[in-house]
Amino acid sequence: MTTLLEMKNVQAAYGHAQALFGMGFDVKAGEVVTLLGRNGMGRSTTIKCLFGMLPVKSGVITFGGKSLTSMSSHGIARLGLGLVPEGRQVFPTLSVEENLIATARAPRHGQASLQLWDLERVYRFFPRLKERRGNHGWQLSGGEQQMLAIGRALMTNPQLLVLDEATEGLAPLIRAEIWAVLAKLKQEGLAQIVIDKNVGALLKLADRHFVMEKGRVVWQGDSAQLRNEPAIVQQYMGVS
Repeated sequence: MTTLLEMKNVQAAYGHAQALFGMGFDVKAGEVVTLLGRNGMGRSTTIKCLFGMLPVKSGVITFGGKSLTSMSSHGIARLGLGLVPEGRQVFPTLSVEENLIATARAPRHGQASLQLWDLERVYRFFPRLKERRGNHGWQLSGGEQQMLAIGRALMTNPQLLVLDEATEGLAPLIRAEIWAVLAKLKQEGLAQIVIDKNVGALLKLADRHFVMEKGRVVWQGDSAQLRNEPAIVQQYMGVS
């Protein structure tokens, strides 16, 4: 299986406060991986480095064999990375449809294996967005905003979808709907990085897991291995 994304020995800091200490992980084409750990352990910082929102002091990040470490956030997104950010961050004064159109981008050359994302396809995945396509972002519920954030990222026609706190604060029925959508995206071959606290759902969805503590990976393995090592989840995430 082809390696799509690779991060090696990345160091990063907020001013004088070091946040990543030799962070490294990889994602293969069509694979779903997770970044697990308690809050403040470097998961979101890793995503910021990946998208060029925080400079990398040292180390290497490559996507499709191309280095990302000196690229702008805009340039990185154009390569085929789609971000569903923590807190959703939809445009509150734009309608649902305007939010989706605002980020739309044609697939890159060579992405023919992945089906085109357009308004019609996003609305098939999220019928509620079609029902509310004229509503402004601020008029949506938290679950609808998360659907919109995912739809907006898909409209960039990504090769890799990155979701930071995918289901945080959502009602159980909405969470189930989001997990079902991510599973369907996986079936269609879209690679994903997922940050979330719902280990049970992640065990069903993901191929591999990277557990982080203090800015580095302290454990990695597949879902079967993690399921058989509950002490890892307890130690590094504080849940059973």
